[in-house]
Amino acid sequence: MATIPVTKRGAEKLKSELHRLKTVDRPGVIQAIAEARAQGDLSENAEYDAAKDRQGFIEGRIQEIEGKLAAAQIIDPSGLDAGGKVVFGATVELEDEDSGDKVKYQIVGEDEADLKLGLINVSSPIARALIGKEEGDTAEVQAPGGTRRYEIVAVHYV
Repeated sequence: MATIPVTKRGAEKLKSELHRLKTVDRPGVIQAIAEARAQGDLSENAEYDAAKDRQGFIEGRIQEIEGKLAAAQIIDPSGLDAGGKVVFGATVELEDEDSGDKVKYQIVGEDEADLKLGLINVSSPIARALIGKEEGDTAEVQAPGGTRRYEIVAVHYV
């Protein structure tokens, strides 16, 4: 099984979700199923069907998270010493060469990505263009609107 890179923060987020699913959501749906069963005829019981569907979702998500955590390679960006290179977990400050706009992204795993927070998926086009580059390099990104060029202003490991 291949390893999945995840930051320390991302692993904690997954563990927290797993804990909530096992201690809050799973017992809640079991209770809802028991209450729906107590109402009698299950063939026309919408509450029972909804609770069973929810139980299936919860159990599937528990298995998915456990699989991801088992295959996770947890990376603490603050412990990295990549000599200014852009690597997984790095926070990169960029300047668009055309517009001069500055942006800041951290390269994270799939489950952690949130563009609004500046967290980009390691497999996204911009992250793939940045990996391996250094401060001062230019990265060309194939965007839906055409090729964009970004200068790497700074690389941080926080």
